[in-house]
Amino acid sequence: MIARSAVAALPAFAPHLAPLFADEKSRGFRIGACEWSLRKGDPSSMDLAREIGIDGVQVAMGTVENNLHLRKPEVQQAYLDAAKRNGIEVASIGIAEMNQVPLKSDPRAIEWLVDSIAVAQALEVKVILIAQFGNGNLKGDKPGIDRTVEILKEHASKAEKAGVIWGLENLLSAEENLDILDRVGSSAVQIYYDVGNSTDQGYDIYKEIRMIKGRVCEFHAKDGKFMLGEGRVDFKKVREAMDEIDYRGWIQIEAAAPTNLITDYQAHLALLKTHFPLSV
Repeated sequence: MIARSAVAALPAFAPHLAPLFADEKSRGFRIGACEWSLRKGDPSSMDLAREIGIDGVQVAMGTVENNLHLRKPEVQQAYLDAAKRNGIEVASIGIAEMNQVPLKSDPRAIEWLVDSIAVAQALEVKVILIAQFGNGNLKGDKPGIDRTVEILKEHASKAEKAGVIWGLENLLSAEENLDILDRVGSSAVQIYYDVGNSTDQGYDIYKEIRMIKGRVCEFHAKDGKFMLGEGRVDFKKVREAMDEIDYRGWIQIEAAAPTNLITDYQAHLALLKTHFPLSV
């Protein structure tokens, strides 16, 4: 967690981060959704976000097929224009393609990792999600974890200088992720915590959230096949755990939509707003 005294030193590209350093009693939560969960892969995700009523969108860097198009200035501008037109924020970036092209084993993913810094600067966001599922799964893969640590250690100083954070999202426990962070030794590498994934793995999410104080950059809200609030995850207890670690910031919906995407996501949003208000 960045100290309050460091506010003046924040990169010039990140004025929107000021609310994170506002008075503890006034700053609150922002609720967005993952672009891939909205079944979009282009700036029209901002139009859909406005219709749902969320605050922002976690946008994807792209796919192998479009050569991770968010690296192109014209695509970046299209997203910024769509966000402004709809009164929606670009909340953060996700490199979901690393599930297919793993950081632990494919040089292309290292290039994407480094390129994501400039993309974050262009879009004026702080958090970049590093996806580690599918081909990129690290659970039980010590060589893969060791290689991931090597890569992050080699490049973390670049992210530090830019003032951005790489958030690791995977199937590892909080303890296993904290070990990676300790080995990397950089404030630019943190945990991207998904309450649904961790519940699926059998972890005590309320305990884990308390373990990662100051080392978590953002949260995903989902609960397997369930609508939020109707399944296994107690979001009141999630909020209590977040309060104990002083987390305020983005919560991205990555939840099921069994009936209708818009109405189901509006229901998710309504549930989350009862526990995670804009100002607290």
